[in-house]
Order: sequence, then C-alpha cells, then structure tokens
Amino acid sequence: MDAVRVALLREVLAGTAWPAAARRFAGALRSSVVPQGGGLLLVGTERYEPWHLAAHLADEAMWSGQPELAPTLVRHRARPEGPAHLSVGLGRLEAAGRGATLLVVAPDRPGGGLLERVHDARRAGATVLSLDGGDPEVHGLAHEALSVPAGRDEGVDLDLVQHLVSAAAGENSLPVPRGRRRLRDRLARLADHMTAPPPARW
Repeated sequence: MDAVRVALLREVLAGTAWPAAARRFAGALRSSVVPQGGGLLLVGTERYEPWHLAAHLADEAMWSGQPELAPTLVRHRARPEGPAHLSVGLGRLEAAGRGATLLVVAPDRPGGGLLERVHDARRAGATVLSLDGGDPEVHGLAHEALSVPAGRDEGVDLDLVQHLVSAAAGENSLPVPRGRRRLRDRLARLADHMTAPPPARW
C-alpha cells in the first residue's frame, strides 16, 4: 500500500481510535528495535503467515533510513533448501533473548507450541509485541499489544491495521495536527513530505 493510499485510509478512519493506536504501537516497535540495532523477528500462526507485513516493514526500513525495522520472517514450515529469507524456522525463537524483539501476528489462537516458545523468549529477555485477534493468552504475553477482534469495527481487520502500523513505523516525524484543511491540501502536504530530500546526516 503506497503512501497516498495510507493517507486516504487514515482519512477514512480519522473518527476512530485506529490511526492513533497504530502510531502508538509502531512507536513501541521502533523504540524496541532501533536502539538495539535490529533483531526484529516476525512470526505468525500455523494458519497465518505475515509475509505481507514483512514486505512492508522491509520497504519502510529502506525508505525511512531505519534498517533496524527490516524483520526476519520466522516460519512454521520453513524449508532449509529454500531462499535464505524464507528458510528461518521456529527454532530461531529459541535463540531470542535480550536485545531481540519478537512481533507476533496472531489473528487466531496459535498452536504448535508457539506460545511456549514466545514465553521462553520473553523470559530470556526478548521484547514481545503482538498484533492479535483478541486472544487473551497472546495478549497477555506481550509487552505491547494491539488487538483487532473480528467484527468489532465493520471494515477494520487485522490486515488493514498492519498497513497502518507498517506505515507509521517508518515515519520520521510526528503527524501534523488535524485542522479544517481540505483533503486535497492534506494530500499535497503528504506528497511534499514524501518527495523532500532526507535530512543531512553528519
């Protein structure tokens, strides 16, 4: 989802708590991985693999100049003979400890021992975040969580919230306070921000 579509999505959801909640969660994600220089592990459930979020976070890492946001996708059915970025299995969680951040995306209740592995990683010092469907056990394991229960808000689902979170994770500045400007004015400002050169780094 490109920046203009994300801006339109935020406009549609402006009267809800979702844009602010996504920014808060993205801020927690940034504050966990950036000072550590990375170490972001992204894992889903047996039935849901968050490859789309992995791709968006990798894009945001590149565009924002924050390579720490690029995740390692941990898969339930990884094949060692596959490409390196698709061959990391659940065993990787066993090595997660202090300095690692584990982002769990769980629209449904995880099986296959995932919760136990996440719990062990947390006990070893990893920071755990969850984007979940409201399962209390998943939510309870996380230091920071954003729940999107199915059917709570019509038209808002976990996939949509992942777009908001990934876009917010790459933002380098706070959002401009909302005023009574027209949508065209807000989109023009967003386009100016997206095309401006990055600040000089010394």
